Amino acid sequence: MIYLRTGRTASARTPLPRSAPLPSHHEEPVLDLAVPVYNEEKDLGPNVRRLHAHLRETFPYPFRITIADNASTDGTADIAAHLADELAEVEWTRLPEKGRGRALRAVWSGSRAPVLAYTDVDLSTGLAALLPLVAPLISGHSDLAIGTRLAPGARVVRGPKREVISRCYNVLLRCTLSVGFSDAQCGFKAVRRDVVERLLPQVRDGEWFFDTELLVLAERAGLRIHEVPVDWVDDPDSRVDILSTALADLRGIARMRRQLAQRRRTGSSAA
Repeated sequence: MIYLRTGRTASARTPLPRSAPLPSHHEEPVLDLAVPVYNEEKDLGPNVRRLHAHLRETFPYPFRITIADNASTDGTADIAAHLADELAEVEWTRLPEKGRGRALRAVWSGSRAPVLAYTDVDLSTGLAALLPLVAPLISGHSDLAIGTRLAPGARVVRGPKREVISRCYNVLLRCTLSVGFSDAQCGFKAVRRDVVERLLPQVRDGEWFFDTELLVLAERAGLRIHEVPVDWVDDPDSRVDILSTALADLRGIARMRRQLAQRRRTGSSAA
């Protein structure tokens, strides 16, 4: 099932023309899939091999997997280097600072692939959703695509604490920033490179709020956001500090409210 939602700001405008579909024959990667990691020496090898095998079997275009090591202090960098030597479609880069947003900015800014995406290394999101995620971007139907755990058709296995926090956060976004998308935090997203080039210079966050900020800016610019309900199983060994992440998200929301209010006063656009 594919769930398409155009944000409230976009739906109030004249529909934008679709982007041009990509040519059917490519020699260079059509998809550059980033995998941000920090101290993931246990899961990195088996999960990247699993991801690579899935793409080879199911993805009909050339692809690349880029491991973005966020200043890991364990054996992650050595494993990433070994994977890049072993698998032709795998590359890796090392960043001096932590932060998922910094990792995505580095990988996406340096890539020439027409479709850019990322997935969390734990592969909590079912890989069957990967082709439905990127297909609307390849066809020109949409500009961004997100996996959602909160739309009809999604199947989610996680504890009540994380479920409540996730739902409360997305309700807060709707109340404070009037967003139309359903799930800002799912670690499974894709975007066309022309959109990245347009919006990335405006995104200020380098950590977990990066996703939300990018989506809000895209929606305010009238871009089409495609939503794909996913199967999602919580990783019990997640490295995410819920309290510090929640506080950082609240600061990000407050900053964006001020930023958008300033734009309304000055009459400047969101993109």
